Amino acid sequence: VPEYRANNSTLAFYIPPRGEPLTNGKMYVNTWKAENLIENSAKTFAYHEGIPGHHLQKAIQAELTGLPTFRRFLPFTAYTEGWAMYAEQLGHEMTDTHDAWDKIGLLQSDLFRTARMMTDIGIHHKKWLREQAVDFMVDNGGLSKNEAEDEVDRYIVWPGQGCAYKIGQIKFLELRELAQTELKEAFDIKEFHDVLIGQGSMPLEVLEARIRAYIKQKKEKI
Repeated sequence: VPEYRANNSTLAFYIPPRGEPLTNGKMYVNTWKAENLIENSAKTFAYHEGIPGHHLQKAIQAELTGLPTFRRFLPFTAYTEGWAMYAEQLGHEMTDTHDAWDKIGLLQSDLFRTARMMTDIGIHHKKWLREQAVDFMVDNGGLSKNEAEDEVDRYIVWPGQGCAYKIGQIKFLELRELAQTELKEAFDIKEFHDVLIGQGSMPLEVLEARIRAYIKQKKEKI
């Protein structure tokens, strides 16, 4: 992360491919805050921002030249962040994580996003004061006061984004459970993921309809 913006940037973030011809997607790591990127959280950040998270999903979307331009680049937040949260768990599953330390990192990430969801709700529904929200993030999100202030300021000006992470994550996990239950031995996780991210970002209601149609079609072939 460039020095001029490091102080107010998150620990890691992703910039997707853009334009014609497409630029390269880029994952940024904020070395100004590197002391907070401990080993067990580093893997989870990499899965979320890189592969199989944002970089995989958004790069595929950008390359779908058969779609209208807005569909190739428009991010539906609950979808894109939901996939990235799901990808944190998927990354650990893909690498067959057995190390309890790594699993703690995954749980810490989930706790952090849950605390951000509650902060989002607290600010915009419960009418929390800024200091109330900062204290909540310090007490429940595992953050320093400076980090909590950055997060709270983000959600003051970005209503609903904190909720979108968890709403999307829950929906992706729900749809995977549905497909596994309905298809049983015929469930193919690679094929399922192709259906999930193969047509770019979309509203969760549309995604669910797409998955249900896939399940119905697959069952007809069994």
